[in-house]
Amino acid sequence: MYMSDKYYTTIGLEIHVELNTLSKMFCGCKNDPDEEIPNKNICPVCMAHPGTLPVANKKAIENVIKVGLALGGNIADFSEFDRKNYFYPDIPKAYQISQYKYPIVSGGHLLGVDITRVHLEEDTATSSHSNEGSLVNFNRAGVPLMELVTEPCIHDTDTLSAFAHELQTLLRYLNVSDANIEKGQMRVEVNISVSTDPNKLGVPTEVKNIGSFRSAVKAALYEQKRMIDLIEEGKIGEIVKETRGWDDAKQKTISQRSKENAEDYRYFPDPDLPKMYLHKAFDIEKMRSELPELPEAKRLRYRNDYGIKDEDIESYIEDRELGAWFENLATVLSDQTKIKTASNYITSDYLGLKKSNLEVRLPDIKNFAELMNMVADGMISSRVAKDILAMIVIADESPMKIATEKDLIQKNDEGALKEIAKIVIDANPVVVATYKGGKENALMSLVGQIMKETKGSANPALVQKILKELMV
Repeated sequence: MYMSDKYYTTIGLEIHVELNTLSKMFCGCKNDPDEEIPNKNICPVCMAHPGTLPVANKKAIENVIKVGLALGGNIADFSEFDRKNYFYPDIPKAYQISQYKYPIVSGGHLLGVDITRVHLEEDTATSSHSNEGSLVNFNRAGVPLMELVTEPCIHDTDTLSAFAHELQTLLRYLNVSDANIEKGQMRVEVNISVSTDPNKLGVPTEVKNIGSFRSAVKAALYEQKRMIDLIEEGKIGEIVKETRGWDDAKQKTISQRSKENAEDYRYFPDPDLPKMYLHKAFDIEKMRSELPELPEAKRLRYRNDYGIKDEDIESYIEDRELGAWFENLATVLSDQTKIKTASNYITSDYLGLKKSNLEVRLPDIKNFAELMNMVADGMISSRVAKDILAMIVIADESPMKIATEKDLIQKNDEGALKEIAKIVIDANPVVVATYKGGKENALMSLVGQIMKETKGSANPALVQKILKELMV
């Protein structure tokens, strides 16, 4: 953050998430975020035609309960939907069905950040603007939208970023949302204030229109600096409670409107929707017992069972298919040293290959385990192992077969290697002189040439030993 011992920054987040359901929140229209034809998935209910009545989507409510249980929050027994009144072209009813006094979830925490509430509402339509005018696409209007509000307890952007990423991962593990922020399925709004008193909050601003986690961090940093600069200039009165938008092109926030209070929305219970008694409608304890293994629990298990690096663990947390494959591999290898070695090859070499080649696929576990056993037994060098790995992720076959056919089995015949070493030494008198002059790094040049001569099959440690003996 913008560093200063004089100022105390406090951040709270409001995060909206589109939920994975077949239909919209209060009607039977298809919930399809990828629909490209405008105004295709609409009906009289989500378009607010007179005389229509909403019916709540039970699956959406269940999804929010799952999130609440995963966060360790309190699942309300009684809940209801309210009307949040405001006029905007993307709100067909001139009000949004949301929740105010009785949210589905209260409390909870994630990565040390306290949660205030998690509630359910309907999404708005989307607007597009050009010089010819504005158009509204109502396909998104009425899609189930979960809103999570944190306490104002974040004081640095590292925590902000980590929390947002962890929530995204959690939502995907629960299979309640794809939470793709680039597609607008997850939207982060930053509430930030700066104070000179650690016991008091400053005047907050809310920043919207944030299209990535990185932009959320940049918006928080910009607002923090803007507020501190105003205070330093004696213009503290210019810091007002308002909603600002993040302009990614200009890398700055822009004032949009004064921040509304709850009374401005004139909340009142929606008379068309029945009250909800969630502990009667859902078996909460059964839902709790059926939660999948969550990211933090999986991290702890990976550390305890496999002893692998935290960076490796995060690769498996982010890519669940890779994580499941790794766990099956670990079962086959069983030895923790081999498992650690395998994890290094997976997260550095395999993922590196996959990044550069779309044809790369996870090899058969039996073949990868065979490759790791060959490395552990000293049959092949690390360099050869990487080369074989690059082959089996394209055309899966036995590493032993490849190594045998290509004469890649590591050579430990000291006599044969000594003859090759003599030839290399004779051909490189300058390098030899440099080594004997005290530059030990010159030795690796000779090792490299021997490895090249043996197609990488020579034992590097043995090669170094022979060279040192010959160059005494």
